[in-house]
Amino acid sequence: MDLHLIWFVLLGILLAGYAVLDGFDLGVGILHPLVARTDGERRILLNAIGPIWDGNEVWLVTFGGALFAAFPMAYATVFSGFYMAFMLLLFALIFRAVSIEFRSKMKSKAWRAVWDWSFFLSSLSASALFGVGVGNAMKGIALDERGVYVGSFMDLLNPYSLGVGAFTVAMFAAHGALYLGLKVPPGPLRERLRDWMWHTWGVFLVLYVLGTIVTLMLVPRATANFEHFPWAALIVVVNVLAMANIPRAIYRERPFQAFLSSVVTIVALVSLLGLALWPNLVTASNDPANSLTIYRAASSPKTLGTMLIIAVIGMPFVIGYTAAVYWTFRGEVKVDGY
Repeated sequence: MDLHLIWFVLLGILLAGYAVLDGFDLGVGILHPLVARTDGERRILLNAIGPIWDGNEVWLVTFGGALFAAFPMAYATVFSGFYMAFMLLLFALIFRAVSIEFRSKMKSKAWRAVWDWSFFLSSLSASALFGVGVGNAMKGIALDERGVYVGSFMDLLNPYSLGVGAFTVAMFAAHGALYLGLKVPPGPLRERLRDWMWHTWGVFLVLYVLGTIVTLMLVPRATANFEHFPWAALIVVVNVLAMANIPRAIYRERPFQAFLSSVVTIVALVSLLGLALWPNLVTASNDPANSLTIYRAASSPKTLGTMLIIAVIGMPFVIGYTAAVYWTFRGEVKVDGY
């Protein structure tokens, strides 16, 4: 049993879970001032994620803890090299949480407007920063022979990574719009939201096509891995079919089917990311020999085995808790007086 491979897959599952669950939270924040026009409509959008947004972030915390326990060298390289980026991300997530909690503390229009725009900007910034991180993971970063990042913060803001950041913003916005299609009751807001489903999906599709072309040109390792694993073509087919089903489901007014297709799309994209990186966790752009692979950056086999036992015991609780919360707060959102 290859424990290194198992933990690589587990990290992928945690990352996919976070992208799917907190992705629509971030998408709702991005759409918040664009779709909602009245205070009542903004309250509906916030109530749609109110009971679940903080639980969704558990997946990100778990991902960080798993990376630290299973691949400490990769954790050290990423968290030290991306220090400034992670601080910005942390502030964005903090202000996002504060905006949700503080908005309703006062009835002042100015007070609520400040926190509404804070919610939007922090959601937009967090989404873009996640995308920039993924872009740098795909493209690779400069590492020395010890696996230490030797570049600067500005090196991370290269055109390819910024493009992936824009793609991530569009993907989360589309995902959030489709989620709101399940939660917003019939009325003017729902009709307006339907238009935004089309807009965000269209932008996502354009950036997806452009991103795929540029990735195949700039990241030859991804092409080589796909040739080495021909079964990866099945993931690509599933990804394309799921994306194509989204406009079909929107047109036929099947919101659950559209949202489920968006979930499959994101899971497929994370799977393709893992295949493109394999066997690297952190790819060295200057010298492939300096890359941190799942074998070079791993903890001892005993640690990996012990952590796997803990994961097998703990993961069902996380999944069960998440399922229970979503089942409890299923259905459309209602706001008194709206």
